[in-house]
Amino acid sequence: MSGVYDSADLARGYAFDRPAVHRRLLAAARLTGTARRALDVGCGAGVSTAALRPLAAQVIGVEPAAAMLLHRAAVAPDASFVVAQAEALPFPDAFFDLVTAAGALNYTDLTRSLPQLRRVLAPGGRLVVYDFSEARHAAEGPALSGWFARFEERFPWPPGWRPLDPRDLPGIEPGLRLLDHRDEVVALPMTGEAYQRYALSEVNVDWAVRTGVRSRDEARAWCEQTLADVFEAGELTVRFPGHVATFVLAR
Repeated sequence: MSGVYDSADLARGYAFDRPAVHRRLLAAARLTGTARRALDVGCGAGVSTAALRPLAAQVIGVEPAAAMLLHRAAVAPDASFVVAQAEALPFPDAFFDLVTAAGALNYTDLTRSLPQLRRVLAPGGRLVVYDFSEARHAAEGPALSGWFARFEERFPWPPGWRPLDPRDLPGIEPGLRLLDHRDEVVALPMTGEAYQRYALSEVNVDWAVRTGVRSRDEARAWCEQTLADVFEAGELTVRFPGHVATFVLAR
């Protein structure tokens, strides 16, 4: 699946055009204290890794697609990064007090990745699995929802993603015990320009461009034209629904 994300354009969009959702969702995990070492699995451009910095003295991000890390120094200058698969983490046993995976496990072989996450997690540590879906809705009305449906029709999603309910993970890896699960909605004010940058950073747009279905200029022009009416009144309160699950090692 790393091939879908092995894109310099996608890395740039993820690094600089994505809304600040990760830190808000991590706050819902209600973690206390400061971890010695934290690991961000499937870290993408490093935005989710940067969100860990207030929670740990040392932060390491792991990403299978090397191109996604092109802007790591700008995004998370205090973190370290390794190109590796979640199914083969290059770290010692019980090395991390905090392990996170933000929308990453959906692309892994859970029968191989979950034992690795359990292995590198120290006794008493926390595993936080969280994700959020696309910004399809706005508090002000249905216009954005209708636009997003057309957006998905014009730019279909690439293959490889699988739905994942983190509450099912202990059934796959009995070494994990669920402490808490909660649904959250992050609501952010966004201008039409900011939302357009976000939409153009989505993987379905990059996939359409890379496979020759659309050009990037065509995608930008279409988004600019069709979003003008949606954001006619100015800012919208855009909603990112998500979930956060916290695990410990089972005794």
